[in-house]
Amino acid sequence: MGSTTTDADEDQLFKSFLAEVSEAERDNEVLRILGCFKLNPFEHLKLSFNSSPDEVKKQYRKLSLLVHPDKCKHPQAQEAFAALAKAQQLLLDPQERGYILDQVTAAKEELRAKRKKELKKDSASKIKSQVDEGKYEEQYERSEEFQKQLIIKVREILTDKEWRRRKMQMRVSKVL
Repeated sequence: MGSTTTDADEDQLFKSFLAEVSEAERDNEVLRILGCFKLNPFEHLKLSFNSSPDEVKKQYRKLSLLVHPDKCKHPQAQEAFAALAKAQQLLLDPQERGYILDQVTAAKEELRAKRKKELKKDSASKIKSQVDEGKYEEQYERSEEFQKQLIIKVREILTDKEWRRRKMQMRVSKVL
């Protein structure tokens, strides 16, 4: 009978441990969301740029349950929850999504042009790219290195566009 009590105690201890781990995960997710680049909703939802609207909805549900203020005790859970809701809204709005994806396309083009310039200097890579007939470039664009560069370039472009928009808005408000 003594071992049953020990098993029950261990079970309770294990449940308590899992609850603590779960709360730590929730807190970490709140911090991750709040630390995301504000102009890129894909970052908030931890999605790739080619994610479908259905994937957006699915990921939003998953993350929003994790940081929902009723389930997460973190003091900034409400902010994180609101940021996720805004990210989903932007990615499900065809016009907003189109704008963001246009910036992603511009970033890819800039990175491709930069890469092409680098390959002109490197004759071995140039020969390899000609032999592979584009497969070399496709492989590179799927690489982790390219994806990291893409995220940075998208941030730069979105920041530049937002800065220009705000400057224009300031000029318009001064005229009125």
